[in-house]
Amino acid sequence: MKRFNLLLTQRRKSMTPILSRTITLNTDTQIKNRLFKSAMSEQLGDNTHAPTDKLTRLYRTWAQGGIGLSVTGNVMVDRSALGEPKNVVLDGDSDLDKFREWAEAGKQNNTQIWMQLNHPGKQSPRFLSPTPVAPSALPLGGGMSKAFNTPRELNNSEIRSIIDKFAQSAALAKEAGFTGVQIHGAHGYLVNQFLSPRHNRREDDWGGPLEKRMRFILEIYKAMRSAVGDRFPVGIKLNASDFKAGGFTIEEAITVATALEKQGLDLVEISGGSYENPKMMGTAGTTTRDQNETGQKEGYFIEYSVAMKKSLTIPLVLTGGFRSARAMEDALADNAADMIGLARPLALEPDFPDRLLRDGGHSITLPRLSTGLQSLDAITAIGLTWYEYQLYQLGKGQTANPVANAWRSVFLTLWRMGVHGFRQRRVKN
Repeated sequence: MKRFNLLLTQRRKSMTPILSRTITLNTDTQIKNRLFKSAMSEQLGDNTHAPTDKLTRLYRTWAQGGIGLSVTGNVMVDRSALGEPKNVVLDGDSDLDKFREWAEAGKQNNTQIWMQLNHPGKQSPRFLSPTPVAPSALPLGGGMSKAFNTPRELNNSEIRSIIDKFAQSAALAKEAGFTGVQIHGAHGYLVNQFLSPRHNRREDDWGGPLEKRMRFILEIYKAMRSAVGDRFPVGIKLNASDFKAGGFTIEEAITVATALEKQGLDLVEISGGSYENPKMMGTAGTTTRDQNETGQKEGYFIEYSVAMKKSLTIPLVLTGGFRSARAMEDALADNAADMIGLARPLALEPDFPDRLLRDGGHSITLPRLSTGLQSLDAITAIGLTWYEYQLYQLGKGQTANPVANAWRSVFLTLWRMGVHGFRQRRVKN
């Protein structure tokens, strides 16, 4: 009888959807399910770059919707280096009480909330950074030089200062009650700029071969770990590839991820692309069966995550294009990833995780967005603007409006952010 009960228990466990299973990190931190809210651009900081009540309410809503681990939109470590006008900044001048409220809201319903920390480097618009900084004094390509100034090359003491800022922000995030931090090492921001041979042409100890180009991220991780201790989770969002000639490659990404794992990193989220080639928006080829509303396969970067997972023992998060429970379960069952990253679906269905966990057939189709004027769509980055409008609605305590006219989000963002809001938009956190 005992043997029968054991077999029955094992069978029931095998029938449990993988999405609903817990996962434990090196730090003994347990995440209640395999659903991971990837960072999105909220644009809900105030004029002092502090979190607003809308941001707090938004993350409480997501926590109540069943997400296992929620990662914030990128928080800047230096208030003189912003990616967008309404970025949140966490430094020694920040009011920690507002961050405590944000963290407490995001922890409701046994949810993990991690703060994503970032420095934009040269991906800081002209109107925000007259002279941005970067590993090398090279402008962005792909026509992006019109929106961004050519950067100044960082000197050694400035590099050390930025490393210290990452560590300080991580310590403050822990003090404020966030349950972990994520380093933004993707999408063409400063960490990615150091890693990429296309953008890092230095000939000192911070550039050249990969072992020198990855020194910056390794030093950031070491400084963070020293600041937060051994039991506080630290993860990274890492490009699998820059998808540009002469850029960062999957082979290099695997080397960086395994080096960080050896140092004690807890989790890797895989992504790809940058302003110069925004593959994270859905133009990367994939191999799963289901397609999303753009006609792209679900799981933009699955072939890269499969390659990286072979070299890692820490959890790997696959983000990009997932819309259905079936495709998510397939990716986990095929050992392509340990967690599934979600972003835009959560802007329309903040309880999307609960729906997925209740119904193995649940899926969502996102709208095709356009004002009808292709040039205006490009100027306003309508895909971002429209979803930021949805986050703004949720932050006000209202429901999302999936049939909202694209023009409505254009006018709302213009009113909220002024003319600067459209001079350059970030593609995606």
